[in-house]
Amino acid sequence: MKLMTLNTHSLVESSYEEKKEKFIETLIVEQPDVVALQEVNQTASAGIIPDVMLAGYKRCMDFGLPVREDNHAKEVVEALREKDVYYYWTWLSAKIGYGKYDEGIALLSKKPIMRVKQFLISQTDDYDNWKTRKILGMQTEGSDDIFFTVHMGWWNDEEEPLKKQWEKMEKLTKSLEKKDHTIWLMGDFNSLDNVKQEGYELICKSGWKDSYCLAEQKDSGVTVEEEIDGWRDGEGGGAVKDAKRLDYIFCNTQKKVKSSKVVCNGKNYPVVSDHYGVMIEVED
Repeated sequence: MKLMTLNTHSLVESSYEEKKEKFIETLIVEQPDVVALQEVNQTASAGIIPDVMLAGYKRCMDFGLPVREDNHAKEVVEALREKDVYYYWTWLSAKIGYGKYDEGIALLSKKPIMRVKQFLISQTDDYDNWKTRKILGMQTEGSDDIFFTVHMGWWNDEEEPLKKQWEKMEKLTKSLEKKDHTIWLMGDFNSLDNVKQEGYELICKSGWKDSYCLAEQKDSGVTVEEEIDGWRDGEGGGAVKDAKRLDYIFCNTQKKVKSSKVVCNGKNYPVVSDHYGVMIEVED
């Protein structure tokens, strides 16, 4: 099984159309079984596309906003279908981003999606508050695994600290573990792996396994090498220009991970976002 996560930055990214095409080319070559995406945007004023016209789309039943014409996930999935590469997908918007985008998260799956559910992990549920955080989970046909796409806040945020968001997420995942599900948390955790007594250490001490640490073969793991929103002037903690590992794939149980590699970093496929992606291969 091949899993991938990427904070796409999507419509906010400079040279978006060109980078979208490069990302699509990456998926055509690698064809991961599950793709978790963050910062999956659409222009809030763009035209609406009815669900019945969205091939492979599975709506989260407690999510009411429409998918619009320039939705990043929709654009990627449709372009892949034109190349005979087929994905099922789901998307959720959590907030208004940059004053004009429905900013959300998405999951793509090679298998049909059986169930989709969203969960609020921030203290606020204000759509106009950019600190609102939700996670989106899915279960695919023929599998007991549950996959979540995750985009968390920062450890030292006074209004929305990561610790409180993690407490909500852990309560949720513990309820799922009781049903013997293998759970994958995939995404941008805004946590440095080399800082003690903060987010990364909290997650690992909670029993979660970092697939990078489990991997038999791995690279540097670095997913951010430049100044990005939320990490300028030390906002997120740590040195601004240091190479950082902020994007992870965690699992609630020990798995045999054959490899973990950073993708879309200019070495393994072109750069398409202000984050690089992470791709792992797991023995099924």
